Amino acid sequence: MKASHLIARRYLFSRKNVSLINTLTMISVAGVTVGTALLIVVLSVFNGFFEVIKSMLLSNDPDLRIESAEARSFVITESMEQTLAGIPEITVQSPFIQGKALVAHRGRRDQVVIVKGVDPERFARYADLDALMFAGGLDLDVRNRMPGILLSDPVSRSLRLNIGDDIALLSASGMRRALTQFTGPRVSRFEVRGIYDMRQVIDEPVMFIDIAAAQRLFDLRNEVSGLDIRLHDHNRANAVKHILQRELGARYRVQTWYDLQKPLYDVMNLEKWGAYFILMIIVLVAVLNIVGSLTMVVIQKQRDIGLLRSIGFRRKDIMSIFLRQGWYIGLIGCIMGGATGLTLSWLQDRYEMVKLAGAESFIISAYPVQIQWMDVSFVLGGSLLLCVLASWYPALRAASIQPADAVRNE
Repeated sequence: MKASHLIARRYLFSRKNVSLINTLTMISVAGVTVGTALLIVVLSVFNGFFEVIKSMLLSNDPDLRIESAEARSFVITESMEQTLAGIPEITVQSPFIQGKALVAHRGRRDQVVIVKGVDPERFARYADLDALMFAGGLDLDVRNRMPGILLSDPVSRSLRLNIGDDIALLSASGMRRALTQFTGPRVSRFEVRGIYDMRQVIDEPVMFIDIAAAQRLFDLRNEVSGLDIRLHDHNRANAVKHILQRELGARYRVQTWYDLQKPLYDVMNLEKWGAYFILMIIVLVAVLNIVGSLTMVVIQKQRDIGLLRSIGFRRKDIMSIFLRQGWYIGLIGCIMGGATGLTLSWLQDRYEMVKLAGAESFIISAYPVQIQWMDVSFVLGGSLLLCVLASWYPALRAASIQPADAVRNE
């Protein structure tokens, strides 16, 4: 072991009487410990909430969505089908048509709703809508000359609709054709076959109908609004997106599950890293004590430093002694804080010790936690870096001491 290591440890872990320097060092270690533990716990909670929201959205959002960049609809060509068939990560392709329509029921107040036409068989393979059915089922077939429709629970209560009721939908294109051609509006009638209860995060509730009925409603013939894609692993979405965008060209826009809800995900990430920098202030206050304690060590050990210089220690060797003291303080604080933060996060994840206020109205009962080792690395690395930087000024001051000045001052 180098002499600088031994001297640094001797200065830091001296067993002499407790002095102000020892007290300041202990406060620095305690501050780094508390700040590191808090950062790990808080970031793990933010990760937990992110995963809860993401799982809610991905239960019905696709991993990838292809839409036209030039128009509101497009035709699925043979070359596009070949491109999609050549990507092994893709498990489900589900075309859809989406638009707004005016809904009316037995003379009650009209309401504008979002209508989505899907292929029931393909849609059921990537969206877990059956598990959300409040009443009825995923039945969109034509029965007694009337296609089926699925409503969300809020819409059914707003319009006082039940299973078996029929409603009328009128699209914007239908109203425009009625005004320009001076004919009666073309109204499409549907029978309520199912009511689902989905917790919406930011989007409005959606009515689901068969894609063929949607093509007639929105007058799209063989066109679709987009193509929803489910992958084996949604974490591969960005890689597959780049492949598809390159193959399909600029005429199409490919979006990942993150892009579809980008404002929400961006805000959650901003909150997470905002909390990281704010809580880093706790560590910053702690490392300021390192500056004070090590500066006092430099003053106290001025004679020792002069003697070390006189027997051949170079400036960088003297600096190394005090930089290592800052490193040791940060290392001890990070180990203790990291262990505390990881333990608290694990206990919360396992036993749900801290409950959510008003949890009866939410889908989880306690604060969710997910430990991400990249975040732990950021916390530990940031804390260690601040501790080493805090010891830089005392190290420079110690390295500037001349042997003759040290002896004269003594």
